[in-house]
Amino acid sequence: MEFLIYGVEILLIYLFLLLVYKFVKGSTGDSALRGVAIIFTLLLISIYLVADQLGLYRIEKLLEKVVDYLFIAVLVVFQPELRRGLSRLGQNRLFLRVLAKREDMVPRMVATVFRLARAKTGGLMAIERGVGLRNYIERGIELDALFTPELIDSIFYPGNPLHDGAIIVRGSRVVAAGCLFPLTENPDISKRLGTRHRAGIGLSEETDALVIIISEETGKVSVAMKGELLQDLSRDQMEKYLRDNLGDALSAAIPDAQPAVAP
Repeated sequence: MEFLIYGVEILLIYLFLLLVYKFVKGSTGDSALRGVAIIFTLLLISIYLVADQLGLYRIEKLLEKVVDYLFIAVLVVFQPELRRGLSRLGQNRLFLRVLAKREDMVPRMVATVFRLARAKTGGLMAIERGVGLRNYIERGIELDALFTPELIDSIFYPGNPLHDGAIIVRGSRVVAAGCLFPLTENPDISKRLGTRHRAGIGLSEETDALVIIISEETGKVSVAMKGELLQDLSRDQMEKYLRDNLGDALSAAIPDAQPAVAP
């Protein structure tokens, strides 16, 4: 039983030293830490074994104090390396998912859409709901970037090669740009509607996605869902429609939440 306890103690010490070493690995403290660890381990074990065999209890107590102060010394000497290691640990994706803020994306999306509308910049945005849009994502350019007004402006800027395609939004992120959607074949659709509107309706017929269309000619905002098109929505109508039909689909964890763009 005593041997098992010793084994567990050694294992815990080893895991602790391994964790510290990973923090400082590749830094200027890397080789220094290895040297200190080797000397400290050999010296401590040797002295402790001799003291234990000879019954030198005072030396054993002294070693216990040395270990305490040595631990503090290691924290002081390798403070820059340990700080960098903790910083890397805090940037780990697992921690980002757990600690990320949650933001209601609807105001930001509405503001972005109507900013494009005021500039008469055409745009097509599909918001993924229950049915995945992987087939359409693979046909475009995969991005996986946070939805921001600046990103959307740059994608739909007329000089950008991707501006004629659509973007696909999943939660708070733009997962793809330059995507192509199937055009509707519904004969009842007005002939006056352009390619963007027909593509938005076409995708809404094949999936449950909510599609936002900004007209380049008129600057009007339309929404397509379930094969139906609602045209010339106001800002308030747009926000209400998104909230009524998306639920929490646009309320997602965001590592670096940004405020909604001003009207």
